[in-house]
Amino acid sequence: MENKLIAVVTGGTGFVGSHLVDLLISEGFKVRCITRKTSDLRWLNGKKVEIYDCGLFDKEKLKDVLNNADYIYHVAGVVKSIKPEGYFKGNVETTKNLLDVAVEVSPNLKRFVVISSQTATGPSLDEIPVNEKSECRPITTYGRSKLEEEKLANSYMDKIPITICRAPAVYGERDTEILIYFKTFNKGVTTKIGFDQKKVSLIHVIDLVNGIYKSSISEKAKGETYFISSEKFYNWDEIGKVTSKVLNKKPISIKFPHFMVFTIAAISQFVSFLSNKAATLNIEKAKDITQKNWICDTSKAIKDFDYKQNISIEKGIKQTCDWYNEMKWI
Repeated sequence: MENKLIAVVTGGTGFVGSHLVDLLISEGFKVRCITRKTSDLRWLNGKKVEIYDCGLFDKEKLKDVLNNADYIYHVAGVVKSIKPEGYFKGNVETTKNLLDVAVEVSPNLKRFVVISSQTATGPSLDEIPVNEKSECRPITTYGRSKLEEEKLANSYMDKIPITICRAPAVYGERDTEILIYFKTFNKGVTTKIGFDQKKVSLIHVIDLVNGIYKSSISEKAKGETYFISSEKFYNWDEIGKVTSKVLNKKPISIKFPHFMVFTIAAISQFVSFLSNKAATLNIEKAKDITQKNWICDTSKAIKDFDYKQNISIEKGIKQTCDWYNEMKWI
């Protein structure tokens, strides 16, 4: 019997990571997931995966997990932190640990894929979608930490085969971040940030993990960085029309001026300091969501490994809302 290729996934209990695990299982990989003792395993329960609850800071235990790995998919990261150093510890230090151990114990490694973010590049300030050659101008600490993670990965490219995949805004089944948009919409209310027309690249999670996987098995993608995103750009009016049709709701639209978004964010950030719990909306997040254009170009991925967006916004929102309804999340 042929030995299965070994794929190691960090962040496999999360939204994107769990969908990647599903894809790897379907492709016949032996999947190992690195978790923490406190991780919620609901998206992994009952699946053919090996769980290693050692986290990403114990290098000795990581040697067992990464031993003879064929592929490593580093999805885990910190998106919320009270202190700036939390982002760098969770997004840079952990990546260094994995890279160091991979160099030592994974001699046959075919690919180490780092899942980065469009925030490492920053928004499109001139209405032209950013691409892999665009100057990186992150506007948040999270974005700066992801850029540092990318720089670190680049410094190891002479030692192991690495590919960096940048994701834009992601939605889909199992997501808890964009869920609030659909939840309030279903209750008859939708909110808009500011009075200008904002454009976003928005990808369904299944398209994202397919792109990540395709990049990992492409020889051309070795040592390269890619945007894995929607080929189309969307404004919130378009997204609202599709959501309205899917949920059969005509919500009241409330517009929040940018100054109000920053005011709410400042209050939320102050409360988070008092409660010692990271806020979803803080001043940096307010800076993020008030940008006019978060759009990126997928041409390089299309050219190098035949990536394409298969799930339209109409199909994706329907799938997502049907799943939310089934789970009684909305």
